[in-house]
Amino acid sequence: MHLLLVEDDRMLAEAVCAGASQIGWRIDHVGDAAGARLALVDHSYSAVLLDVGLPGDSGLTVLRALRGRYDPTPVLMLTARGQLSERIQGLDAGADDYLVKPFQFDELWARVRAVIRRSEGRVVPVVTHGDVRIDRSKRVVTRGGAEVPLSAHEYRTLLALLARPGHVVTRSQLQDVVYGTSSTIESNTIAVFIHQLRRKLGDDVIRTVHGHGYVIGQPQA
Repeated sequence: MHLLLVEDDRMLAEAVCAGASQIGWRIDHVGDAAGARLALVDHSYSAVLLDVGLPGDSGLTVLRALRGRYDPTPVLMLTARGQLSERIQGLDAGADDYLVKPFQFDELWARVRAVIRRSEGRVVPVVTHGDVRIDRSKRVVTRGGAEVPLSAHEYRTLLALLARPGHVVTRSQLQDVVYGTSSTIESNTIAVFIHQLRRKLGDDVIRTVHGHGYVIGQPQA
């Protein structure tokens, strides 16, 4: 079990991290939305414990960016308020559950286990196109039965394209999916990922639609 805790209350964060360690779970901690975005791009987590009220930006913004990248990682929102309207906002944005502070650790761990179990039941485990296959539960990509090792960014790029087969996906859309923002990376970064995917999977998998973006399968009119 590898969790990400996004919480700006240092005393609470230290207590949660200590409690997770005691039951044998790994846990990373960041204190703001910017740190959460970086951690979620660079790592894969079993679940995210996400505070709603963060300095600089809302936890809901982090959640929307995560779901916008087609990332199904279970998210348990933590809130000091717990108003019905706030819970509805979070659930509509893609949260799996809510827990109102202060809480008992036994309930926290039980809810984490529950959201992970539910997510395992609803995520489409395998995505395929021709002989290209992504096992999302294991994050394993194969072509013709042979495993193809991909970086985290290459994996997200391929998954974004396979999520819309036959549709052109623009470079800016891919940047948003891979990074959650399109303003802080080199302009040719996505082209580099596409080049790497073609090198590993074959030139026939991804086509460039000049002036528009990239597509897997025939573009729809």
